[in-house]
Parts: sequence; C-alpha cells; structure tokens
Amino acid sequence: MTRTKLSIVAVLLLALCSCKLGPNYQRPPLTVPDQYRGLAPDQTTQKQASEDFALMKWSAVFQDETLQALIKEALANNYNMRIAATNILEASANLGIVRANQFPTVGGTFSIVNQQATPLYTGAPTIDTAGLQLNYIVDFWGQYRRATEAARAQLLSTVYAKDVVQITLISLVAQNYFLLGQYDAQLTYSKETVDADKDILRLNTIKYKGGDAAITDVYQAQVLVQQAEAQVISLQQLIEQTENNISILLGKNPQAIARGLSLMEQPHLPDVPAGLPSALLQRRPDVRRDEESLVAANANIGVAKAAFFPQISLTGQFGAQSTAISSFLQGPATFWAVGGEIAQPIFEGGRIKSNYRLAWAQRDQAELVYKQTVLNAFGDVSNSLVGYNDSRKYRAKIEEQTQTYRETARLATVRYQGGVTSFLEVLVTEQDYFASELQLAQAWFQEMQNYVQLYQALGGGWDQ
Repeated sequence: MTRTKLSIVAVLLLALCSCKLGPNYQRPPLTVPDQYRGLAPDQTTQKQASEDFALMKWSAVFQDETLQALIKEALANNYNMRIAATNILEASANLGIVRANQFPTVGGTFSIVNQQATPLYTGAPTIDTAGLQLNYIVDFWGQYRRATEAARAQLLSTVYAKDVVQITLISLVAQNYFLLGQYDAQLTYSKETVDADKDILRLNTIKYKGGDAAITDVYQAQVLVQQAEAQVISLQQLIEQTENNISILLGKNPQAIARGLSLMEQPHLPDVPAGLPSALLQRRPDVRRDEESLVAANANIGVAKAAFFPQISLTGQFGAQSTAISSFLQGPATFWAVGGEIAQPIFEGGRIKSNYRLAWAQRDQAELVYKQTVLNAFGDVSNSLVGYNDSRKYRAKIEEQTQTYRETARLATVRYQGGVTSFLEVLVTEQDYFASELQLAQAWFQEMQNYVQLYQALGGGWDQ
C-alpha cells in the first residue's frame, strides 16, 4: 500500500510540474488604416449616426421579399453549405479524438481457462480471471494539450469557413437576381423597340410604294427591326442561363425563377456607413478563419518540439483469479501491479528535427496567409466603396444621357414625318437611344452589384 501511495503521489507531482512546450499564440502585428480609402468626401468626416452596414441583417439590406425567399432557400438547400456543415462535424469529432489522448485508457478483461495436467486427470479445474488495465502517458511536455489546442483552433477555422460559404452564397444569389433584373429590363425595352421599329418599317414601306421615300429608307428601317430582334434573342438566352445559375445555388434542378421588384425599384442606401477598419478583423469570416489556422499551426510547433524529450508512461493492473466466481475478491486471489516507463528517442535519422522545422515553416506560412487575407480584406472594402459611390454617379449620368437620346429620337422622327430631314437621322438617333437604354439597365445592375459586394467585403450577413 505504501508503494501505491508513492505511485499516486508521483503521478500527481508529474501532472503539477508539467508544462507546454512551444510558443503561446500572439496575433502578429498588422498595419490597420485609420479609415477606408474610397469613402466619399462627406463620409470621411461624418459621424456614425446609424449602425454599421456590416451589422445590418441581410434581410434589411435586401428588402425584396422574393429575393429574401430565394436566399433562405439557398441557405437551407445549397450543397456547399451542407458540405461546410459536415466539415464542422468532422472537425468536432477530430477534436474529441485528439483530446482523448490527455486521459488514461482503462480496459477490462475476463477469461475462463480450463486447465488439464495429464490426459488421465479428469478433475481439471476451470480458472476464471478478471482484471482492469490502466495505461496513461503523462503529458509532461504538453504535447497532447498543444495537439488539442490545434484541433480546437482547426474546428473554429472550419466554422468560419462555413461562414465564408454563407456570406458568399448570399452575395451570389443577390447578384444573380439583380443580373436577372437587368436582363428583364433590357428585354422589355427590346421588345418595345421591336414593335416601334416595325411601325416605322411599315410606314416607310407605304411611303416607298407611294413614291414618297427611297428604297434605302425601307432597308434602314429593316436594320432597326433586325437589331432589336437580335437583342431579344440574346437576352432570352441570358435570362434562361441566369435562372439556371440561381436554381443551382438553391440546390434545385434548372427551372424558372420568381421575380419581385424590378431592378430600378430595389431599395438601397445612398450612403453606406462603413464603420472602423479595425472592426474588419473581427467581422470578416475569412480573416478569422485564417487566424484560427495560424493558431493551429502555432500549437503544432509545441507538438513537434515535445518529440525531442522523453515520454513518460504509467501502467496499472488490478484483477483476481479464482476457480469460482464467488471467491473473486477474497484474499490472495486478487493481484495488482503498478509500473512506469521513460522512453527517450536517441536516433531517428533526422525525422524529429525535420518535423520540428516543418512545423515552424507551416506556422510562418499560415502567418503570411493571414496577413495577406487581412490586406485583401482592406482592398476589397476600398474597391467596393469607390465602386459603389462612382457607380451611383455613373448611373445618374446615363439616365441623363438616355433622356437626351429619347428626346433627340422623338424630334428626329417628327422632322422626318414633316419631310424636313432624311430617315438616316432617325436611324442614327434611334440606334443611340436603344443602346443608351440597354446601357442604363446595365448601369443599374453595376450599382446594385457594388452594393452587394460592399456588404460582403465588410463581412455582413454571416452571423444571423
């Protein structure tokens, strides 16, 4: 019993005196700008009167109810989201496996052996043996605790990776929905143009037959009709392909997609409160994902370093033997044993040293990836800010241009009908007006696309 007590005391002392090898994680130094580049002049001095754009729920950013329903369906059924969820389950199970190494293993045995000394001996006894075995590798150098630290960080990295998938999915659904709105607007105008151009062709044909117009006027009117009809065919193709893309994002076979508000009716903020750049380190899930990968790589250095030192293992056994089950725990039938072992690697052919160097290289690589992700995050926000602000100005100018072309085309038609000018002027102004209408729909899409990209760049939409 004295030896047993001494063994227990020795185990406790080993546990109390244990340490964790390897560096403790510290976030590497980063250069964080005071404000984002790309803010409008009035936004640089503007106080934060409302909540940051990234903190707004995606249902508040995208207020079209049809779009909201599509996003909800995508979040529930998209295969990338479901794969990311299973990755989390896998990482969680791996954490449980790694963490189990910190605890002793206990196994039970029970055997029945029939012994017979000679063939003539008929009274052979049956010996029943039952026992418990305990094995414990003392985590004196913190190898298993560092491995658990790495596995836990990898689990968090996997969780944030799922958040990256989620925010990307929301953005893709919204962008494709707005792209569909662009094509719908262009198709509507193209069909209206086909009808109007056919009326002009009909009028020119009548005038030609009456001797009031040349055959070139008929041909030029046919060009207008053909251009508009070709655009209708192209847009119908693009609409169906975009619907197919949205269907895949929803986890469904290609099919028609419901529409809500038109592209021009989509509500969105004129000025976006971007928040502080320092908050981006916590808001962007890809930044947090790569930081957790760095934490895991940092912990693995301790795992690799512990391999240089001896491994201390303890074993214990307790059991009983008897020729009858009823006498298992009586007197001399019981047995026990306690032992310890220290194993020190002497020659591994450079494997341990190379593994340690590998762990440091992987840690340094993870730090570089993390810093690059942070840098890209600031770049994404700045690009999206300048893109959104300038796309709004651009769309406003295209609206003015379209109104000018509309009036020019109307006046050219009046002048032609009055015999003041040739049909060539009508042809040119109608083509310019048609192209400007298509350009305006595209400008609306670019504005909404930058709106979505800015929300994504700021890290919005994943924690809801």
